[in-house]
Amino acid sequence: MTRPHIEPFCDRDVHFKNMTLPGFGSGFQYKMLSLDTDIGSCTMSVQLSGGYSRPPGFSYSELEMIVVEGSITVGDKECVRGHYFFVPAGYAMPAISTEQGALLLLMYNTGEPSLVESDEHHPLSRTELYHDVDTYADIVWAPGNLVSPSVASGCMIKLLNFNPQTFAMTFLYCMTPHFHQDNISYHDCAEEGYHLWGTSWMMQFGNLPTGGYFWRPPYINHGAFASENGCIAIGRTDSKLFNHFHYNPWSTPDENEERSAARLARRDPILYKWCVNKAHNHPHGPEDFEDTMQRRGGHKHDH
Repeated sequence: MTRPHIEPFCDRDVHFKNMTLPGFGSGFQYKMLSLDTDIGSCTMSVQLSGGYSRPPGFSYSELEMIVVEGSITVGDKECVRGHYFFVPAGYAMPAISTEQGALLLLMYNTGEPSLVESDEHHPLSRTELYHDVDTYADIVWAPGNLVSPSVASGCMIKLLNFNPQTFAMTFLYCMTPHFHQDNISYHDCAEEGYHLWGTSWMMQFGNLPTGGYFWRPPYINHGAFASENGCIAIGRTDSKLFNHFHYNPWSTPDENEERSAARLARRDPILYKWCVNKAHNHPHGPEDFEDTMQRRGGHKHDH
């Protein structure tokens, strides 16, 4: 089961809910953006109240996090807007607190949100994969030719994380003011995006403002694209990102998949493996994970 197509959606249009799962404490509120109802993996925007704190601990899920607004203190380091974290499953983060409050984006990629209080890593954690960076200050923008074929001039990228086994990646992208790309594209991977600032326009889905979000399964047409005043967003894919460009807005996902498979079988056998494996994309459902966990019989973890 995969997460459904969610687009367009803006988290500013829904209310925060109090977190009720163990370990997170009071002052942690969330908005569910997308959810896999089988394993609990999800993406949430999270508001931490002023004065919030939580002890050191780890999650059983791989976690990606970026500070959207405000600042948090992680251990003895202050992390401001734009600070990104890649946290492997079982990696014990230091204590986290915020004096004035903060807005975060959290992506639990391999399981439900969890927090086990501990100042030691789980013995099976891939601790060498951990990294964090101030993306706004410490990484330069690069042309959008990170992916192939390249997007139009004026779309820039900062690569934040890359998985050499699956080719999944996480990146910041921006559209400069008056950006325009007139073709349509689809991909062989699932694609996720969240607008940190600014508004972009897409022919099929209209304007996506600050707080705008999408989860897009493979082979969904999207484009043409434009941004009048520019935007900055975080994007994530679950496998190799290849731009299949065309000009037919009426082609279906099934037709796009068949066309892609025929092309990739010749050009890129590794990507073809992903293309024909329908189980590789992250799974389904916009309901709350509390309900999901109750249906599964509690907060058990498969290790």
